[in-house]
Amino acid sequence: MTANFPVQLDDFDHKILIELERDGVLTAAALAERIGLSPSACHRRVKAMEAAGVIEGYAAILSEKALGRSATVFVAVTLENQRSETMAAFERAVAKCREVQDCHLMTGESDYLLRIVIADDDRYERVHQETLSRLPGVRRLVSNFTIRTVFRRAASVAH
Repeated sequence: MTANFPVQLDDFDHKILIELERDGVLTAAALAERIGLSPSACHRRVKAMEAAGVIEGYAAILSEKALGRSATVFVAVTLENQRSETMAAFERAVAKCREVQDCHLMTGESDYLLRIVIADDDRYERVHQETLSRLPGVRRLVSNFTIRTVFRRAASVAH
């Protein structure tokens, strides 16, 4: 069950989120010690924020380089049209592409922006030819390779 957005959070909720951003596997006891609440109060607040959709899940931050994926490519996708059935077919198909890390519906010149993380240029060529160019409804693909990732952030409570 999710609440209306944005969810109203108090200072303790913000402190909990900041600590969980730093270490998503903190125990309720360790979290309580850091923010000055009882473990049961921390546990209750975390569960409430999970139920409200503020906390969507917990994940490890992986090193793409250590996993042998050193190339990041942003691909601007233009569809043949913006009919809902064309967009839905594209979105279903692109969601099955394991190399695509993110897919964003955009305003501007292109319809979607994809972030793809792969081992090298040769692998991207195969992904482009065998997967991306065969996605339904695609009229144009524009690929941009990153030179270097300056920084990368997860969603943050500290705005």
